[in-house]
Amino acid sequence: MIASILGYGAYIPRYRIKAEEIAKVWGQDPDRVKLGLLVESKSVPGPDEDTATIAFEAAMQAIERAGIDKSLIGAVFVGSESHPYAVKPTGTILASALGLNPKHLRAASFEFACKAGTEAIQAVIGLINAGLIKYGLAIGADTAQGRPSDPLEYTAAAGGAAYVLGPKGDSKAIAEIERVESYVTDTPDFRRRQGAPYPEHGVRFTGEPAYFHHIINSVKLLLEKLGRDINEYDRFAFHSPNGKFVRNVARRLGIKDLSRVVSLDIVRKCGNFYSGSTLVGIARALDKANPGDKILAASFGSGAGSDAFSIVVKDRITEVKSIGKSVDRYLNRAKYIDYGTYARYRGILVMD
Repeated sequence: MIASILGYGAYIPRYRIKAEEIAKVWGQDPDRVKLGLLVESKSVPGPDEDTATIAFEAAMQAIERAGIDKSLIGAVFVGSESHPYAVKPTGTILASALGLNPKHLRAASFEFACKAGTEAIQAVIGLINAGLIKYGLAIGADTAQGRPSDPLEYTAAAGGAAYVLGPKGDSKAIAEIERVESYVTDTPDFRRRQGAPYPEHGVRFTGEPAYFHHIINSVKLLLEKLGRDINEYDRFAFHSPNGKFVRNVARRLGIKDLSRVVSLDIVRKCGNFYSGSTLVGIARALDKANPGDKILAASFGSGAGSDAFSIVVKDRITEVKSIGKSVDRYLNRAKYIDYGTYARYRGILVMD
């Protein structure tokens, strides 16, 4: 057994800052930055936005699309590396804001760098298959941190997506998760110590030993178990630290048509949502899907690991597309800000 996706939703803040605006402040070449990262701008959370508010907006749409009695949701798991509190679960905040039934409800915050969202999905699937809950809500959302002048500042963005999951074969399924495979190692490519405001990254580990090695191996495991060729899939969603990595991993996996990689437009316009990155990509793939389509998604989390998902779209997808907002609607509603405003919104400039 595995699980059904009954509903999904995404949220991306309206505010954006262009790569050239950041480059101008630090005296860097904007064209070199954009060509090197394939990122033109990134989303920025407003002063009243955080991981919890992003998760709430996405979850409201997911529940509406699912069309279920929300009192039957038995778990709320939120994956992020920018939870509002170091010690207090985001899941309880969200459950209360959504008005879920507190009886027999499980709620928790998940962390595994940028794959915390897909970890939350797998945990919900486990509870469903164990018969402990009927429906669960899994979310990946972040307001990512990047030290000023660091390369991460060009990509560390804000956004997230939420999924209502249920048992395999549920009558309200819009898609079925037919298999998940994971691959993890102890690779020190990226970390943030307790109390540190910004992460550090081990540059020489970031690409080959970390991102590429883990995604390629998780996807290969998935394809071997299913006996399937990668080009049998209609759309692909990969964790997106930058556009260059996404494009390269797609080519190395043998994907012939890069227009099917829905993550490329997301990261180009909005940057890296960290724990929300892969989940927003799956949401965009569902927005564009037709019944019978196959979606392959692979997350990546530093430290390091990858979860690969095979998803088959069901007929009910045509009923839910008009409910809520599409990912493309969020991508195209940008309000650009200057570096001073960005610094104030992100707490880099603080007034006494």
